[in-house]
Amino acid sequence: MSEALSLAQPHPAWVETVGRLRARTPGSFDTWFGGVQLEDFTDGVLSLRARDAWVQSWVTMHFLPEVVATLSELTGLTVTAHWTIGPVLFPVAVPEQAPESSSVRTSALAPPAGLRASALPVAAPLLAPVPVPAAPAPQAPCDPIFRQSFADFVVGPSNQLAHAACLAVAGDVGTRHNPLFLCGGTGLGKTHLLGAIGNRVRELRPHARVVYVSAEAFMNHFIEALQTQSMAAFRARYRDRCDVLLVDDVQFLAGKTQTQEEFFHVFNALHQAGKQIVLTSDKYPQQLDRMEERLVSRFQWGLIADMQAPELETRVAIVRRKARLENLLLEDAVALAIAQGVRSNVRELEGLLVRLAAKASMLHRHIDVDFVRQELALSGSTRATEAGIDDVQRVVGHHFRVTHTELVGKERHRRIALARHVAMYLCKHSLRCSFPEIGRAFGGRDHTTVMSGVRRIDDLRENDPEVRAHVEALRKKLGDEG
Repeated sequence: MSEALSLAQPHPAWVETVGRLRARTPGSFDTWFGGVQLEDFTDGVLSLRARDAWVQSWVTMHFLPEVVATLSELTGLTVTAHWTIGPVLFPVAVPEQAPESSSVRTSALAPPAGLRASALPVAAPLLAPVPVPAAPAPQAPCDPIFRQSFADFVVGPSNQLAHAACLAVAGDVGTRHNPLFLCGGTGLGKTHLLGAIGNRVRELRPHARVVYVSAEAFMNHFIEALQTQSMAAFRARYRDRCDVLLVDDVQFLAGKTQTQEEFFHVFNALHQAGKQIVLTSDKYPQQLDRMEERLVSRFQWGLIADMQAPELETRVAIVRRKARLENLLLEDAVALAIAQGVRSNVRELEGLLVRLAAKASMLHRHIDVDFVRQELALSGSTRATEAGIDDVQRVVGHHFRVTHTELVGKERHRRIALARHVAMYLCKHSLRCSFPEIGRAFGGRDHTTVMSGVRRIDDLRENDPEVRAHVEALRKKLGDEG
């Protein structure tokens, strides 16, 4: 007898499987299955669609074995899974229903009965309808940050988890990842994502009260409230009249004892009321020095999503997007040269393109590769173009007396492994390359392998003087050459 599933009538075994998986890891489930769609389940063959290869790979590794095992247990069939890549119209992780006050409900698993996916236009993951009151509460004057949007954000392996988590939060505030903690270096797009969350929440819930504040501004507001004896108004602003709190650069609260005390109470009040909190920092919570332990603990309650320096392909995509906004026509070689010239910072990358456009306009010049290189030399970014991963591999190989083949190969001899990890460490910290970019240059290794190697050198530098001496000597050699 055929066990079949249609988009309009999901099989009970699938519904049960999804329920178990979501109950076990709701945060991770909603983040990743927001990019997965159920296509079919017939005679033990499970057909799934993934938004992209990244989502497919993660779900296959972390969730699919349990999905297959549970479906096999519930149906008595030998279940196999097959994937396709393409637009996801009806993601598995859409909220199952709107709030109780709403009379409209949306299925988490399927489109309305009678509709076929092929008959619908390509769209972003669906969100449950939200009731809008007849007279929305008045909003404060629009902060420029809320002009940012998810559509303007270039997604790549270095920021995909953070992007997916922010999308989930914006679509279902207070229930998915609370708090959401975004961490990464300067200029990688953390503030952009904060603004995109605020923008999306205001679109979906016009009555929601969204407060964006930098940690420094929060401290100044607190000091002013103390001086003017207006603490009641301060607390009402951040506790009672706030549904979504977006705090940028929370690391600046470090060492501010009184401000931390007040922020602790704000955090508790909002979290207990089911209000959404999103924080950004340039460090992981556990790396925040002079931050109260109870605050660090609360920062880790929800999801921590890190953002790395973008890999080369993402940098090229950013350059092209910015060029379109500036109405510039760039040749592929020019976009590549700009992306290779700035490795670590999206803000600097976009700034370089703006400078190039302005200078070319004033000088009536065409933006070509030579023009890009001249500007990079004038701006002091020549090292980024002259010193690359191949230079690091050459210098490290000579220092440790290992060949390039050994350095990028599979050999695990202690001397070769140490040289390989040191080279990865220098690529990350000196060149600011992304983990996926380094992995590709070292024999196609997975980015998690690179992360492990870099962490190992970080630890050894703290505890092993010999390794520390190797790293410093190599940095000097690369500095002399760059």
